[in-house]
Amino acid sequence: MTRCSPRSVLHRAAGSFAAAGLLAAASLAGAAAPAQAVDAPVFTFGGPAETALHPYPESGKPKSSRVGITLYNPSEDEENGGYDGDFTLTFDLSGVAGVADVRIDGEASPDCEITGTKAVCEGWGIRPGSRSAADFVVTAADGSENGDTGTITVTGRADGATFTPFTTRLTVGGPDLVMERLPFRTELTPGEKQQAPITFANRGTRDADGVLLTLRYSRGMDIPQRYSNCEYTVDDPDLPDFGWTTALCSVEGAFEAGATYTLATPLTLEATERAYYDTFVYGIHENSAAQRTALRAGAPLERGTGGVLKAVPAKKGAAARSTDLTPGDNQQEADFRTENTADFVAYGDDVAGAEGSTVKADLGFRNEGPAWIGNIRSGEDVATVDFTVPRGALVTSKPERCRAVTADGKYREDQNSPAPRYVCNTSMTVRDGAGLDLPFELRVDKAMVGASGAVTVRGTFLKNPKLPFDPKPANNTAHLILNGEGDGSDSGGATEGGDGGSGEPSAPPTSAPDPEESPSGTPASTAAGGSASGTAGGSGGGLASTGSIALIASGTAAAALAAGLVLFTAARRRAARHS
Repeated sequence: MTRCSPRSVLHRAAGSFAAAGLLAAASLAGAAAPAQAVDAPVFTFGGPAETALHPYPESGKPKSSRVGITLYNPSEDEENGGYDGDFTLTFDLSGVAGVADVRIDGEASPDCEITGTKAVCEGWGIRPGSRSAADFVVTAADGSENGDTGTITVTGRADGATFTPFTTRLTVGGPDLVMERLPFRTELTPGEKQQAPITFANRGTRDADGVLLTLRYSRGMDIPQRYSNCEYTVDDPDLPDFGWTTALCSVEGAFEAGATYTLATPLTLEATERAYYDTFVYGIHENSAAQRTALRAGAPLERGTGGVLKAVPAKKGAAARSTDLTPGDNQQEADFRTENTADFVAYGDDVAGAEGSTVKADLGFRNEGPAWIGNIRSGEDVATVDFTVPRGALVTSKPERCRAVTADGKYREDQNSPAPRYVCNTSMTVRDGAGLDLPFELRVDKAMVGASGAVTVRGTFLKNPKLPFDPKPANNTAHLILNGEGDGSDSGGATEGGDGGSGEPSAPPTSAPDPEESPSGTPASTAAGGSASGTAGGSGGGLASTGSIALIASGTAAAALAAGLVLFTAARRRAARHS
């Protein structure tokens, strides 16, 4: 027997960009029962509510589909919530006899075996979270007919534990909605508009009773129309920095198998004044209650007040609901590059304190636009704030996102003792009107009049510090001034500083002590200097170049955003004082 190994749980933050069918499965897996006592855990199963099977062909081999069943332990504590013991999972296949042929994916489910109309999987140990229970390969049975349906029931048994039963349905045939790719212009200018005549086909074996058109576009794009049969949400709470707008449009009608449909009136897609790198995702699904729930994923939506969005031609009458035969082709994506700029303005601070005191300083930058900047495909950080510590001071507290480097910007293994220089990466997005506020605390070891440290916002690689979108590099550097003239460095107490970063570099120190007298042993330097290797941060949390976004369907993932990288608006006190 093999201990179940954890699998990544699909959730909305990385979950805003996975296939709709998988997202529905994940939401089922996540519908966990309340946490129980350690000696009486309750485990739940998840998986697709329904899977469509391609009809058995007149010649050749039948086309297979996959059904993955997950097992969920709702405990969050590995030490106290894990289950250490043997368990047995039973899959009753009698309900799909004559409807589907089922076999086990032996590589994915090595501890499972089918005997007659029953599959049994055995294992040991159930850790907190969601993991695979079994993977089945299913095909329509020889002699089955379009519309035949049946269910697989999953149960579990283990000493001192309870399993909530689960049922998944297999149906032969169904609609197969396919979204056609539109030939968009992808090199744009702000304010440029183009039509989006959304077109889709039903290539399945049955009609679709109504469709759900899903539209999702990043902050720099807009569809000005707000239709009354569409629900909208802006600024997805699980992807706050992306500025996504999502529209779910319920389009009525019976959409015939073999027919193609287009919108009665094309949508208008506009590159706004804040566009730079942007993405538009458009998909089509059958309009079932389960699909709407999965795509909403708990987000607050508001209905539009305009006209009704329609697709033509549409056949009158009702059609039986089913499940999409090939959900992977329900969606298309388009990426846009708009000729635009964003002005990143650094700001520093003026602080004062006597020797031995601790002072607080706010530094960082703001994006004065007009564009927002988002690396939503690569997931790379947009920029880095590079801070050189003023002479005579030591950093005693820094933001979590910042890491210590050597005086010339190179890697520094020691992250605990004070360093002469710090670099702080943004996340993969920086909105227009937002920025990064970085509070530092410094101890004044030696009071010097006008000691200065540079604060520079630059590219993430030290060897290539230029921000390609920023037309005003002169205001990328400001200064943190410690005990500037007239600040009263012998006042006996630490005071919080004032303005410091006007957008232009702050004033240099009024005195320049010997660098050897500084605790860091190095003079202040700007971020652009030196020949150190790149200090790029960010481990990629963006969208893959193809096939990675699938509406509330994958934060993804948005999927998604690097952990702990939180952007703050430039309306904060410090940014406002420098505007």
